[in-house]
Amino acid sequence: MTQRILVVDDEPKIRMTLRGYLEADGFEVLEAPDGPLGLAAVAREQPDLVVLDVMLPGLDGFEVLRRIRATSQVPVILLTARTEEVDRIIGFTAGSDDYVTKPFSARELALRARAILRRAEIPGQAAEDRSLRFDGLVIDPDTRTVTVGADRTPELSALDFDLLVALAQAPGRVFTRRGLIEHVWGNDFFGDERVVDVHVRTLRRALGDDASTPRFVGTVRAIGYRFLARPAG
Repeated sequence: MTQRILVVDDEPKIRMTLRGYLEADGFEVLEAPDGPLGLAAVAREQPDLVVLDVMLPGLDGFEVLRRIRATSQVPVILLTARTEEVDRIIGFTAGSDDYVTKPFSARELALRARAILRRAEIPGQAAEDRSLRFDGLVIDPDTRTVTVGADRTPELSALDFDLLVALAQAPGRVFTRRGLIEHVWGNDFFGDERVVDVHVRTLRRALGDDASTPRFVGTVRAIGYRFLARPAG
């Protein structure tokens, strides 16, 4: 079945350019020129991925994303001319899966979209329990759920979940940022490696992990990160 991507942007030229590249990659493309129409399209059309401009008139992209996340975990790529780190953090905290700044390569965005959709594919019913169990944390790759402590189940974006799994599958191993990008984003990633730091922050926040005394994700100064929790015995 053809995967559908919704492009929410108030600039017709950007929508037209993205439509050309995405359709050339085999996607069906839907369009919306503003936030309210974008929200209506998400509810009505159930797209497989949303490309969402932040600087929309009236209802900005951050608010649109928050409303999408109230009812859906559809992958979202934020598209914006704003490059400050605080904006990236706001976007990822609100639940985006990637962040592309203008001016951008439409081909790059199409590659990112395909990589995200490939990661978001959930396998069918598992033949056995593949859960990763640690002291205070259970990760289920098949249902893509995380349980912290006895019963807290934080909501993680697709990228944050994949980042956690990559770390937890090799407890104690030190990953460089580039290594994590290759594991999680894939070799077709284009962008700043510091995106890993932003996702580690949002992941720690969701897990209730204190960066100064972490239980789950530790920082290895000048190198990268490693998973700290011990397997449940």
